[in-house]
Amino acid sequence: MQQLTVAGLQLEYRDFPATRHGGPTLLLLHEGLGSLSMWGGFPERLAAATGCRLLVWSRAGHGGSAAYAEPRTPRYLHREAEEALPALLTAFGIQRPVLIGHSDGGSIALLFAAAFPEVPLGVAVLAPHEFVEEVTLTGVHAAGETWATTAWPQRLARHHADAPRVFRDWYNIWLAPEFRAWNIESCLSLIRCPVLALQGEDDEYGTARQVTAIGERVPGARIQLLPACGHAPHRDQEAAVLAALVAFIDHLTAS
Repeated sequence: MQQLTVAGLQLEYRDFPATRHGGPTLLLLHEGLGSLSMWGGFPERLAAATGCRLLVWSRAGHGGSAAYAEPRTPRYLHREAEEALPALLTAFGIQRPVLIGHSDGGSIALLFAAAFPEVPLGVAVLAPHEFVEEVTLTGVHAAGETWATTAWPQRLARHHADAPRVFRDWYNIWLAPEFRAWNIESCLSLIRCPVLALQGEDDEYGTARQVTAIGERVPGARIQLLPACGHAPHRDQEAAVLAALVAFIDHLTAS
């Protein structure tokens, strides 16, 4: 893994070079419990399928990246979108990226596109969150049981320097009473770039409302529900996700 200091924090990253001329740079934003390594081979296959430069990294406190000193707040996703991501773009000299975010990473991508509408060339989100649903809280509760009763802590430790903190921060904030009212639907109408939103029909952390809300508020947004697919479309339906992303990026570059 490569390392770069961004806004005073050392972050791990991997930079896949472009294999075609003139394509955009893709930024891959991981889920709430994710990291660079937890994407598996998906980034390499996405880079190969699109021919684009692709940058993937672990956010602060995830994987091998240094953690914030401050505790997580209900605005942790806003912090990533409005402070951390702009600093990363500046550090790498990237101007018009395509953001591809999964779950929390999808929420961050949407918040960034709303805060900086002239910057992203496009945004693609996989199982994003715009508000808290009962099914989400049920899924988080179930994750807590799995954490306490299985070898999941040991498995997650393969991908994070401090897996207990990663899990605790995610679990506690989603179940915090003050987070229940978290909602970013009002931000969606500020987005000006093309948006692709994919979600599994069997997503255990959200209903189809999470993506139909995008379709209602972002003009021209492409919405696709994937059958036989849970909360990780890039794992459950990788071929369909790659095809959708390639078509989306081709559309962006053609227009």
